[in-house]
Amino acid sequence: MQKGKILKKGIITEALPNAHFRVRLDDGNEILCHLAGKMRMYKIKVLLGDRVTVEMTPYDDKRGRIIYRGE
Repeated sequence: MQKGKILKKGIITEALPNAHFRVRLDDGNEILCHLAGKMRMYKIKVLLGDRVTVEMTPYDDKRGRIIYRGE
C-alpha cells in the first residue's frame, strides 16, 4: 500500500456518465468514484451491485477511484 492511500470496500449503487459511479462504502458513507486507468485500459466492466475496492486520499473523503472489482 502506498503512503497516504486509504483502501475501503463498497457496493456500486449508481452508474453515472464518463465512468463515474456512486459507491456505498461498508461504513455507510456514499462517495463519488471514477475508474482507475488500468480498469479502463483493460476494459473491465463494472455494474450495479458489484463489490469494489476504492482508493481514497486522506484529504477528500467524498471522492475516490475504483481500483479492483470483486472480492
